[in-house]
Amino acid sequence: MISEPYNGESFYDFTMKTIDGKEIKFDQYKGKAVLVVNVASFCGYTKQYTGLEQLYEKYKDKGLVVIGFPSNDYGEQEPGSDAEIKEFCATHYNVTFQMFAKITVHGEAKHPLYKFLTSGGGDEKLAGEVAWNFEKFLISRNGKIMSRYKRNIEPMSEEIVTAIERELGK
Repeated sequence: MISEPYNGESFYDFTMKTIDGKEIKFDQYKGKAVLVVNVASFCGYTKQYTGLEQLYEKYKDKGLVVIGFPSNDYGEQEPGSDAEIKEFCATHYNVTFQMFAKITVHGEAKHPLYKFLTSGGGDEKLAGEVAWNFEKFLISRNGKIMSRYKRNIEPMSEEIVTAIERELGK
């Protein structure tokens, strides 16, 4: 089933709160490739923070942004406050990419950003609910959903790295 698209036509229409409570307008990401990931501190895939940070470090100067959205939607694997999540990410994974405040990414209370992402941006192959933590969406330099990766696809996988390099080379 395809989710109803978000009213906005672009990824850049969103303003979100960071994990520190500051508002960030996504139009600041224009011209950059953005990897959006729903994350959780107590998940079997939590070790993917390492790969996400490696991706960010390797490509940030070439125009990649990695942004994480903590969510407690799956198995209650992100029960902490934003401050606790920030501390966990810094202490255990040295996360320096932008983390945002905890949101809902699945179901009736799904945040509008995830309504946009799960609508597929007009591409039925990219549409559908997020199945679990650490699902990744790659947003193109022009704000369109380019590709989507399930939780078991490692951030530094050839599949993701190739797509990022292709987008950054445009």
